[in-house]
Amino acid sequence: MAEPLGIIAGGGELPLRLAVAAAAAGRAPFIVGLEGFARPEALAQWPHVMHRLGAAGAIIASLRAAGVRELVLLGQVRRPSMLSLRPDSVGMAILARIGRAAFAGDDGLLAAVVRVLGEEGFVVRGAHELLAEALAPPGQLGRVAPDAAAAADIARGVAVARALGAVDVGQGCVVQQGLVLAVETIEGTDAMLERAGPLRREGVGGVLVKLVKPGQDRRVDLPALGVGTVAAAAGAGLRGIAYSAGGALIADRAATIAAADAAGLFLIGLDENFQTEGER
Repeated sequence: MAEPLGIIAGGGELPLRLAVAAAAAGRAPFIVGLEGFARPEALAQWPHVMHRLGAAGAIIASLRAAGVRELVLLGQVRRPSMLSLRPDSVGMAILARIGRAAFAGDDGLLAAVVRVLGEEGFVVRGAHELLAEALAPPGQLGRVAPDAAAAADIARGVAVARALGAVDVGQGCVVQQGLVLAVETIEGTDAMLERAGPLRREGVGGVLVKLVKPGQDRRVDLPALGVGTVAAAAGAGLRGIAYSAGGALIADRAATIAAADAAGLFLIGLDENFQTEGER
């Protein structure tokens, strides 16, 4: 019998979809739901426990008791302050091993977490390795296509998102008519879109660009979008969403495309060789 797959789950649908895919592949999923992010009722059909984010000792003990060796970190988690984290004794020791990365950007911190989990005997896998159908494809999805004005905003957004990613700040931004209305920081995409809405200018709407950070470890924190992202983008008055093809996850592709079509938004996957005006 195949060994179980551990899933450390934040919010959203993707951890549940991964559990279904693991079970279909003959691997029993064991889920550690993170309190305040994962919904216990959504995990009820699977073997699971709930732990707070700072309870590293309890999380590791639960994974070992379930016989987990391979695990995936997946789902929406808002990074807490050090004060609210309240690490247990194992968590304190892990923070000491992580060192300065605890105060770095999300990518630096998660890379350190992956390293420490490896030292604890776990193998961290990427969600895209096990949930290939969620990996966002290249090109246009749905009926709506970006026009020349939207294409120019996408190019501007790519340049900004790459610059943000290079310094490990965020994965996305909102651009309208060449103006950067908002950039993603610690608050996450939905909060950024909520902030961008009141800043929109008259005329054609802007675009959301979400990209994998340069050099990012793709086992953790890939950009994710879904029906909720489409609704938030539409609420902010945007015209569409551009994302990293092969480097972003779509929770439910069919439903996300249908939502975008209904809202009149485009969805387009950009390959890694996409060039901005300054790079041509």
